[in-house]
Amino acid sequence: MSVYDKLSTLGITLPPLAVPVAAYVPFVRSGNLVFLSGHIAKKNDQPWVGQLGLTMGTEEGQAAARAVAIDLLGTLHAAIGDLNKVTRIVKLMSLVNSTPTFIEQHLVTNGASELFGEVFGEAGTHARSAFGVAQVPRGACVEIDMIVEVQ
Repeated sequence: MSVYDKLSTLGITLPPLAVPVAAYVPFVRSGNLVFLSGHIAKKNDQPWVGQLGLTMGTEEGQAAARAVAIDLLGTLHAAIGDLNKVTRIVKLMSLVNSTPTFIEQHLVTNGASELFGEVFGEAGTHARSAFGVAQVPRGACVEIDMIVEVQ
């Protein structure tokens, strides 16, 4: 089954490439690696604002991380033209806007990690880091960047 068939089965439509709001590019390709800039969580096309442990719980954070993963897939599609060229999701870094006492950043990030596993199978398993931070740009609850190996 192609990646696009899997996305269709999951009811996912890829978003268009987002235009950066600061001095960076959405992705850089170097050889067989594609580095995707951080993407913030969005809800209804606006920043998904919130702080885990204060205004949001783990389950809502997982949904936000899944939304980020879908946006990352849209950027990756724009970068390489065909998601079937992905040979490996190499690494994710997740920044979770959270209170000092919130300790489930890793569970929030599972929202993205699990989607990549559903879409890419074994090639979707990856190394990752999940950090709790005091703030994310535009007040978003989650920001994720990633490195992908492609054909």
